[in-house]
Amino acid sequence: MKKISYFAVVLAAMAFTACGGNKSANSAEQAGPEKSFEQEQVEAKIKLEIDSLSAEIARMKKLPILQVGENGLQLTEEEKQVKPDYLLSPAVAENATTLAEKYRALSALCVDKQVAAIYDMPTDEYQAAISKLAADIDDPSFKEIDDVSNIHETSQKLYDAMNANGRVNYFWQMVAGALIEEFYVMSQNTDKFITAFDDESATATTFRIILLNEATTRLASYDPEFDTVAKVTETLAPLDAITVDQLKQQLEETKERVAETRNELIK
Repeated sequence: MKKISYFAVVLAAMAFTACGGNKSANSAEQAGPEKSFEQEQVEAKIKLEIDSLSAEIARMKKLPILQVGENGLQLTEEEKQVKPDYLLSPAVAENATTLAEKYRALSALCVDKQVAAIYDMPTDEYQAAISKLAADIDDPSFKEIDDVSNIHETSQKLYDAMNANGRVNYFWQMVAGALIEEFYVMSQNTDKFITAFDDESATATTFRIILLNEATTRLASYDPEFDTVAKVTETLAPLDAITVDQLKQQLEETKERVAETRNELIK
């Protein structure tokens, strides 16, 4: 996915989630009950579906708004002329009160910092907000990565550290924050991103989303901590297209739902 850098910015959460492995999130304060064989099978299915979805995304066509530059693929100069006005304000860091909200805001702001950077927009305020949230959260797991703002690129190492430190349930909160923010970015740019699809990839991608939603909904019945991620995939459940035209229409129709879920999870 890295070779398709801008498209990866929007859907990197799929790979971010996949790196979590097939383990469940337990409470940071109290270990959860021993998992049943059926629950472990559901978790393994989620890992499989996310890996498959990531593979589908990696096979998509290069977007016309990308060009080859000195540092690989980057936005065209024409695309950079119109700066995105839909990104989160760094001030959301001040609005997050609970620990779960802080983790979700941190992850979402990391997404928006990446988007701002590829548009050559200032990122100092994003970095300051991310640093503040990381300090407030005070998760020892963050010491295992070089830069908290790159959590989406170091998710396996971060997952392992959070698992060891009893914070792995909050890893899923970060997944939920990144996933809804990246689909929100995509919903604001449907005409641009739809060009990466053909009928085959549209069918394969939405089929994986359907299976992923079914699996996360099942897992939430075992593990309430997973409910936030299930809410995000349920928001995407109407995506069941078999053609590019259908996918474009469905993305437009779910735009409001994605925005509502984003507002609910990242205030």
